[in-house]
Amino acid sequence: MGRGRILSGMRPTGQLHIGHLSVLENWVQLQNKYDCFYFIADWHALTTCFEETGELRQNTIDIAVDWLSAGIEPEKSTVFVQSGIPEHAELNLIFSMITPLPWLERVPTYKDQVAQLREQGKDISTYGFLGYPLLQAADILMYKASAVPVGEDQLPHVELCREVSRRFNHLYGKVFPEPQSLLSKVPMIPGVDGRKMSKSYMNDISLTAGEKEIKKKVRAMITDPARIRKDDPGHPDVCIVYTYHSIYSPKELEAIREACEGGKIGCVECKNRLAAVLNKALAPIREKREEILARPGYIEDVLAEGASKAKKVAAQTMEEVHRALKF
Repeated sequence: MGRGRILSGMRPTGQLHIGHLSVLENWVQLQNKYDCFYFIADWHALTTCFEETGELRQNTIDIAVDWLSAGIEPEKSTVFVQSGIPEHAELNLIFSMITPLPWLERVPTYKDQVAQLREQGKDISTYGFLGYPLLQAADILMYKASAVPVGEDQLPHVELCREVSRRFNHLYGKVFPEPQSLLSKVPMIPGVDGRKMSKSYMNDISLTAGEKEIKKKVRAMITDPARIRKDDPGHPDVCIVYTYHSIYSPKELEAIREACEGGKIGCVECKNRLAAVLNKALAPIREKREEILARPGYIEDVLAEGASKAKKVAAQTMEEVHRALKF
């Protein structure tokens, strides 16, 4: 039996932050068990940022640098840019001809995201945004992925992909597999202000953050509002700093909780400890990033090689699709 195949990607809508680190760590582990295809989803970026494409190209390069800095290895994984493989668009078009509209309208995240972005002054009631889960299905099925690493919120997207696969196979003959969801227990890391971490909120900690920036961001973290003095009993469960410690300082977590609840450690000291832990976690990524940036043209070569590998698979898939459609 051959190794299974994984397909996953990220949109180049801005600089990656520490909230992405656990996802990348999972990808690094997967590349030792599966044939992994990791793509930069620049077409998907247009679904919400179609008016803001000026930084798209640079963001694409930056995200590739971040991936490799975090441990993605081009020798093990195929790394490429979505728009470099036009077969994705063709398969998406074909799927759109056979997918009932209610299948897309019932995707749980659709109405929620439309409402959330409307509150931010963005109107994304577009054909492209409604259909982005179908483009995801084309991305996945193009490479006949056996599994897709997702969080719980993305499970309906994989199920839609499975339904599209079944429908195509029923209409035209067996071409596509039905990929499984590979549920990733990735911790949701809040921003320093307690909201969802986002560059637009300026509450993120960049993967490229240096020691000074990390200390500044950690100092801004919200702690127990009821705690006034250092020796006041604290309530760790309402503290953002403690949330971070639960992820990055698991071995010391119980001691931190006891010290906080007993008023034996102040918020400043607790933040200093966290800043040191985060700096230690990000230091290897910063160092690897410097090595990569010192090699002019390296990232472009990696993406070109990845596109070549992806193109061969995509061309084979579309040949099978054309044959099934009697084209």
